[in-house]
Amino acid sequence: MNNGKNQELTKEVLEMQALGLIETLGYATAVSAADAALKAANVQLVAVERVIGVGGSLGVTIHLSGDVAAVGAAVDAGKAEARRIGTVISAHVIAKAHEDVNSKILARFLPGLPASSGAADAGSAATVAAGVTGAGNSEAADGDAPDTPE
Repeated sequence: MNNGKNQELTKEVLEMQALGLIETLGYATAVSAADAALKAANVQLVAVERVIGVGGSLGVTIHLSGDVAAVGAAVDAGKAEARRIGTVISAHVIAKAHEDVNSKILARFLPGLPASSGAADAGSAATVAAGVTGAGNSEAADGDAPDTPE
């Protein structure tokens, strides 16, 4: 497909859709949460964010997109499954993310979404995504297999 067209579609989808986030400790917990969320409602897994945090714990956040009701149902189902398997740090649904959230934070995780052009903005997004105490690592949901954290 045309990369420019993909960027337009990704941006358009995020502007019109709700954003659901489920943050867990551990990869298996996140995979289980994503599986339950995707089976529960008509949503898309748009990104996976991995952060090594305090004590070397692996924090994994899954990003879901769809209409508000579907994302709400998916986050509830994913959160319940994640709690059954491991630890949920947080879960939240944003009905329609502000343009700055899309361009300055989410663009770091979604390769089809154009990032803000300011150098300070890119640094701020990386800092927010990485967290204060750990190194960030992320991948798009349909990207290559993740690197093993060191």
